Amino acid sequence: MGAPHAKGPRRIIAVSGGIGSGKSSVTRVFASRGAVTADADAIARQILEPGEPALSEVARAFGGDLLKEDGSLDRALLASRVFGGEGASERVARLNAITHPVIEARAWSILRGAPQGSLAVYDIPLLIEGDHVDRFDAVIIVDAPIEERVKRLEGRGVAPEDARARIRAQASSEERWAIATIWIDNEGSAEDLEEVARLVYERWLTPDVPVTD
Repeated sequence: MGAPHAKGPRRIIAVSGGIGSGKSSVTRVFASRGAVTADADAIARQILEPGEPALSEVARAFGGDLLKEDGSLDRALLASRVFGGEGASERVARLNAITHPVIEARAWSILRGAPQGSLAVYDIPLLIEGDHVDRFDAVIIVDAPIEERVKRLEGRGVAPEDARARIRAQASSEERWAIATIWIDNEGSAEDLEEVARLVYERWLTPDVPVTD
């Protein structure tokens, strides 16, 4: 028997959507079927752990009181300081300028390290905002009604007003629609979303199936 070989180049797909849309659930389905994944939100949490240079930069930019006694970040305080009140868009841009270059470098190291012939998936909430659309072979957008997203964020301990502020700071559904190769409406149950994600993977994302507009 000959050595196994991969067919064709690796493909890099973006899975995007607003906070609370369910995009990470879709990415997990793809990962369970063998896709190599990079999660921007997970990386964002990692780079703000004690000892990370980005954490020091954030503390300098938004206040040393963001750091707890053990040196860890008070994430709730950072969120309220960045997203709340007037001037939020400028503060968000300032935070993104610190964190995004580090997130991108780590994510693309993972994606480019995927074997030839494989599917690499970047779970990235701020796809439009970062002007990265052209770097992907296809873009999958996961969307849900705003109030449903607010409820999901409340379930994670986010206050409703903070949830709406975070949603407002991101791209709109209309902006995401304009860049989507595949659109997933997540208005049903978690099981419904998992089934749709499975069908998307099997019909469009398996190695020998091209993804087209």
